[in-house]
Amino acid sequence: MTGQDGLPPARRLSAWTTRRWLRVGVAASLILLALLGATGAWVLERTASLSQDLVDTRSPALTSSIRLESALLNQETGIRGYGSTGRAEFLEPYRQGVAEEKKHSTRIEELLHGDAAGLADLRTVREAVERWQERIARPIAASPAGTPSPLAAERAVEGKTSFDAVRTAVTDQQDRLQAERTRARDELLATMDLRNWVFLAIALVIVTLAGLVFEGLRRGVTTPLAQLGADARVVAGGHFEHPITPTGPADLRLLGAEIDSMRRRLVRELAFAEEARGRLDAQAAELKRSNAELEQFAYVASHDLQEPLRKVSSFTQLLQRRYGGQLDAKADQYIDFAVDGANRMQTLINDLLDFSRVGRVHHTHQSVDLDSVLRRTLSALSVGIEESGAVITHDGMPSLVADPTQMGMLWQNLIGNAVKFRRPGEIPRIHVSAERDGELWRFAVTDNGIGIAPEFAEKVFVIFQRLHTKDVYDGSGIGLAMCKKIVEFHGGTIAIDPDYTGGARIVFTLAAAPTQTVGADQEAGTAQSEQQPEQTRQSAQTEEPM
Repeated sequence: MTGQDGLPPARRLSAWTTRRWLRVGVAASLILLALLGATGAWVLERTASLSQDLVDTRSPALTSSIRLESALLNQETGIRGYGSTGRAEFLEPYRQGVAEEKKHSTRIEELLHGDAAGLADLRTVREAVERWQERIARPIAASPAGTPSPLAAERAVEGKTSFDAVRTAVTDQQDRLQAERTRARDELLATMDLRNWVFLAIALVIVTLAGLVFEGLRRGVTTPLAQLGADARVVAGGHFEHPITPTGPADLRLLGAEIDSMRRRLVRELAFAEEARGRLDAQAAELKRSNAELEQFAYVASHDLQEPLRKVSSFTQLLQRRYGGQLDAKADQYIDFAVDGANRMQTLINDLLDFSRVGRVHHTHQSVDLDSVLRRTLSALSVGIEESGAVITHDGMPSLVADPTQMGMLWQNLIGNAVKFRRPGEIPRIHVSAERDGELWRFAVTDNGIGIAPEFAEKVFVIFQRLHTKDVYDGSGIGLAMCKKIVEFHGGTIAIDPDYTGGARIVFTLAAAPTQTVGADQEAGTAQSEQQPEQTRQSAQTEEPM
């Protein structure tokens, strides 16, 4: 048997992709579940409706009818006692019964709204009560107190007959209400049984669908993928000649064929890839050697600048001491410019050397008590702190595994900047805080100084970037760049808090344990680069003029 396309059903199904199988399966499951869900929703709604009718209407109506009967009995008892004795206290249960009768009668009317038979029974009860009250109760209650009412004796038989009619009407009403309540309860129980069977059927259908989905996924997805993965692992293990056997739906078979095509292409390109990797390894080794030489050259060059600069500075200072005041004012000014320029260049080179040493020379990771480091830093900055009158407070500092020298440089630059960039005429107030943030410690140095504009929040961490001229604030513009290098070397980050406007707040994080290690080749290169500058420094000291 063939279809309209001339293919047998088995061939047509084998052409289905995984997506098509999933779409058909999901659509069929959703339709079946929607039908079962609609049935379950109807059963639940029916159960709730019957339960509400039983709880909110039938049972309260029957209860109110019983209370109505009790109120009528109180009226009859009170009237009979008052008529036979003339004592006024017998009218109290009568009056109370009249009030209760009106209350419960109104309540029954509200509950049976829309129930014609129930309202008809209520009208019958009211009419019987009205006849009894009109002929018996009200006339006897209107009789003067103190003596038995003559009407009680005259209308005794009529009163009994009239109240028996009331009893009959109330009994008929209660019988109907009881029958309606029983019917509603039976219908509720039947609906609950139907609900239980419906949900049991839903559960069975869901379990069956889950089993079918599991089996379909196993046959159509997981088993073909497992076979494909096994073949791919064999190829990945180095057996590139092992063929990939496509199985499963059409798209998975197509995937297997593409992977096999890729395997064949990999076989063809393997030789070329091996050759290219060899060339790449050679280039990487050359680049590593070139970078190491370039780094060592920059470090040594910075040291070699010290000697000629020291000579310029020394001879310029010697000219200033020997000939200061002997030449004209212009000459003295030029000498001052030369001395100041040489000193600033000396400071700049020293700062540049300190910057280059971060991660190269100072990389001795050990347990560091930041409280002790902070106290030593404040002691080193005590002169500037006392001159400015700065008030410095700090939280308890943790102990970290870090380089102690770099931690001292970090605190000295941050606190020194906070003291330096203070507001004129205002006492600097600086606070250092620390708090744990997961695997990191988060620190903040907050001051009430001149602050940093948001547009310069990134620029201040770039080396040699200054926001003020040297006439306003001295410095080389390398302090925050060094702080950033130290923090990043210890696995953290540093930034300006843009939300703080009362000055400047620099927030940085440090890892509790080191995240970077320095290789033996770097240590050897550092030692080699330090050896030549030290010799240069010694030779320069011997040639410095007196």
